[in-house]
Amino acid sequence: MSRRRRRRRTEKKAISILPKHVLFLLGFLSIVIMFVSYRFPSILAPVRDALGMVVVPMQKGINYVGRSIAERISVLEDIESLQAENKELKEQLEQLQYQTQMMMLDRYELGGLRELYELDQKYTEYPKVAARIIARESNGWYSVFTIDKGYEDGIAKDMNVMAGNGLVGIVTDVRKNSATVRSVIDDNSKVSGMFLKTSDTCIVSGDLSSVMSDGLIKVSMIPLNADVKDGDEVITSHISDKFQQGILIGYIKDIEVDSSNMTKTAYLTPAVDFEHLEEVLIITQLKESYELGNQD
Repeated sequence: MSRRRRRRRTEKKAISILPKHVLFLLGFLSIVIMFVSYRFPSILAPVRDALGMVVVPMQKGINYVGRSIAERISVLEDIESLQAENKELKEQLEQLQYQTQMMMLDRYELGGLRELYELDQKYTEYPKVAARIIARESNGWYSVFTIDKGYEDGIAKDMNVMAGNGLVGIVTDVRKNSATVRSVIDDNSKVSGMFLKTSDTCIVSGDLSSVMSDGLIKVSMIPLNADVKDGDEVITSHISDKFQQGILIGYIKDIEVDSSNMTKTAYLTPAVDFEHLEEVLIITQLKESYELGNQD
């Protein structure tokens, strides 16, 4: 047991000092080789050649690997740069698209306000206030809708509502800051109309299904001898109890004698686009008070 322990101690001791000896020996050999190489270059020429045959290919390989790595790093940097530039361009494109949409919206709203202004100038005899539509029926048409003005804004039941080129409908319910409007295309709507050209009266009845399919509503009770033809304008008549006189309702078409042979019937193309409404004008004076005011 003592011999084995001695051997292990000797081996451990030799291993512990071996690196120093190796380092010293390598250093000494390096100095000797440098000296001999300097003083006797021809002696070490074969060694240099042999080392060159080994080292040069290694250097070429290292250089190739280095260039490959540098090229890959350059490609990665280019990709990162392109990705950052692409992200910036996308953000700029989104911003331009948003600005374009805002400009189109402003242009559309300006066009709508211009139409309201022209309509206001067409009926200057009536006091009016503008309102925006904030809700409508789910069928996609403005047969019944809600506006953002109420009795705090001077809105009252039975006030007339206009847009586009003429009559939209009438206020049926009023709340503090909103009101409900029933348009002339609604099935429950009936308006006493009059032909602008001849002053013959008629009844304009709402028909939502007809509007949705053909863009037309019904006209009845046209006098049999009325000299009217397709394209004639129909306005609100003087005998209407709720609608102010002279507001354009639409244009007549498809006139024919009804089954009783006593009156004529027809269809009417509304003066208002009831599929695309945004703002309206409300005449803030009821017909009764307007007529009384004129009598005074």
